[in-house]
Amino acid sequence: MAIWLCVLGQTNYKLGLKNFIMLVVHHLNQSRSKRVLWLLEELQMPYQRVDHQRDEKTRLAPPSLKAVHALNKAPVIIDGDITLCESSAIMEYIIDQDSEKRFRPEAGTKEYYQYIEWSHFAEGSLGLPVMCKLFMGMETRRGDQPMDNYIAKEVRLDFGYIESVLAEREYFAGAEFTAADIMMTIILEIADRIGLLEGQETTQAYLTKVQQRPAYQKQRVLVKI
Repeated sequence: MAIWLCVLGQTNYKLGLKNFIMLVVHHLNQSRSKRVLWLLEELQMPYQRVDHQRDEKTRLAPPSLKAVHALNKAPVIIDGDITLCESSAIMEYIIDQDSEKRFRPEAGTKEYYQYIEWSHFAEGSLGLPVMCKLFMGMETRRGDQPMDNYIAKEVRLDFGYIESVLAEREYFAGAEFTAADIMMTIILEIADRIGLLEGQETTQAYLTKVQQRPAYQKQRVLVKI
């Protein structure tokens, strides 16, 4: 387990009673916790990163992470007396700490509800078939079992929907980049690695575009340290 201090010299985050309590991110290699690091880099918010390494044989999270949260999953954040897991909940919490509430549309607007839809879609409708396809690819399968047919159907529906939306919008919630794009990008990267973006030209172009953001590039460097 390694501990890193990331102070970016900015003051856009909320100041108050917790001034001297730095948010702690528990990061697991090869996990979706890089969403949290990316958002923090976009906000230029200081944080402490605690790294946990998967077992090289089982690929399971280590006991050190279970000592932080009973689910033994990442990401987990600790901020004073608050401990949170689940990416979307953590993203909302972090944005709430920002004085300008950046990367989340104004509540009640059309863009806000699109933001909510895609933030949940990333781990709900899309997350299930992508992760199932990932694990099914590790098995020897005939390809004609009920799960194969179900996942194939969900993949067609989900990626067809994504293509149609990105053909009409610059980003998932509208014209502006939001935390929903961070949520979606990480699961799209997993989909891309297992071949699910083949032929999805609009989605591939979107993925290339958001990966050029400086904060995305910064978190890529950080998770390799």
